[in-house]
Amino acid sequence: MATATNHKAGGSGQVLLSIENLKVAYGGIQAVKGVTLEVREGELVSLIGANGAGKTTSLKAVTGIQPIADGDVKYLGKSLKGQGAWDLAKQGLVMIPEGRGTFTRMTITENLQMGAYTRNDQEIDADIDKVFTIFPRLKERRDQLAGTMSGGEQQMLAMGRALMARPKVLLLDEPSMGLSPIMVDKIFEVVADIHQQGVTMLLVEQNASRALAVADRGYVMESGLITMTGRGQQLLSDPKVRAAYLGE
Repeated sequence: MATATNHKAGGSGQVLLSIENLKVAYGGIQAVKGVTLEVREGELVSLIGANGAGKTTSLKAVTGIQPIADGDVKYLGKSLKGQGAWDLAKQGLVMIPEGRGTFTRMTITENLQMGAYTRNDQEIDADIDKVFTIFPRLKERRDQLAGTMSGGEQQMLAMGRALMARPKVLLLDEPSMGLSPIMVDKIFEVVADIHQQGVTMLLVEQNASRALAVADRGYVMESGLITMTGRGQQLLSDPKVRAAYLGE
């Protein structure tokens, strides 16, 4: 059975990202009401919940897109308050936003190069080749404009571009949204592969069954609050989770 909200991670790795009693408001409406969670080195942590639960708002607060009303977000033990997405990317905290956010008038290769914009080393071309190994379809269309690609292909590109930044922690916001079942299979296959390569990840996803199946640990969010947390498989088999999110 999943434990209470104040559950601590069972892993022994260093805590890379911690959200501490986070509160976020839009005008007079409190969208996030005191969320606490953590992501340890090497973990894949899934944050699930219905549309409007506050998942994406929480990620926006982590990356500085949305102001924090109260609480704190810490990365590598230091508060992120006052830092923007540019600062975070340089430190290895990289987000793949909902809606992909590709540069539509740039080619696939140019988008990948933009992912390495904060780097100054000699291995960028080699890393592009690695992305093409993960996503052969991108290699086939390397000179195609991103805006002419399908939604699934743009999601692949967004993931590849994020990997070009060599993230310490990768934040994924609803990567399966709007995709065909076949493409969802591919995206989660890649998520699992990236995790197995040692990349620490926080996955925000409405598709609870897929998100929990690949997760080391998971959090359930409802109406701006964390209501359950536990191991991924533990939550996946919990009757309350199955009834609320898996239609059982």
